[in-house]
Amino acid sequence: MYERHWQLNRAPFDHDRRSDAFFSGHLHAEAIVKLKYLIEHGKGAAALIGASGTGKTHVLEMVRHQSSQHGPVVHVVYPQLSSRELVAFITESLGESNRDSGESVPGLDVLLRTFEARLRELTSAGRAPTIILDDAHLIEDRRVFQTLHQLLNFQQPGRSNFSLILAGQPELAGTLQSTGQLADRIAFQCLLHSLTESESADYIQHRLSVAGRTEPIFDDSAIAAIFELSSGIPRRINRLCDFALLVGYASRMNSISADQIEGVHAEITRPSIAA
Repeated sequence: MYERHWQLNRAPFDHDRRSDAFFSGHLHAEAIVKLKYLIEHGKGAAALIGASGTGKTHVLEMVRHQSSQHGPVVHVVYPQLSSRELVAFITESLGESNRDSGESVPGLDVLLRTFEARLRELTSAGRAPTIILDDAHLIEDRRVFQTLHQLLNFQQPGRSNFSLILAGQPELAGTLQSTGQLADRIAFQCLLHSLTESESADYIQHRLSVAGRTEPIFDDSAIAAIFELSSGIPRRINRLCDFALLVGYASRMNSISADQIEGVHAEITRPSIAA
């Protein structure tokens, strides 16, 4: 709606998953390098941990995009599956029907054997799958962690190989510490925090640039206010900036200052009025 007014080719602060929209803070860049290393060198399992809105999804998208040549990527976005459902989903995603000749609904033991067999087929073909388990902090059934450890036990150099990435909010770190054997198989943890003030300013200008705008829209006072009110969390920055651009368009502004940012923040955080 406001793109023409601000001389933009597209909305700069929407949920854009395209690679050119990705802004890499130093922790995001570090996480991408580590996770690519995990996949390319068969290091087993890792965890990507960060609060909501800090960019885990974008990091995972970049890793998927840059590492897909190594093998299929299975992205599990339903963390509260049972162990049987989880292994069934993974093996089906890797190209197996999960149907045994004498069993219409295969048990976990059958599914694990199917997974192992498929893993060996892929490895022999030079393909090493990557399994991403998103929102892993929501896993309630501890047996799922035991099952993940069983899957990792199938890793044998040259015979069967895959990478496992557990992504979730900070409580995932504590959960992993209590999982015993699985914790020992986590090669490393990648921790994401909010952006610094300078990174927040660079993030805003980057998103504007890839949307076609080279001149600043937000003045220095607006940038400072955005950082303070968003705590440097990209999702909050997006929300503030997007609404500010809409308000600025409606008021026919040429730039946005702290006053507009503070007004927008007050509006989007105002408690709803009960009916």
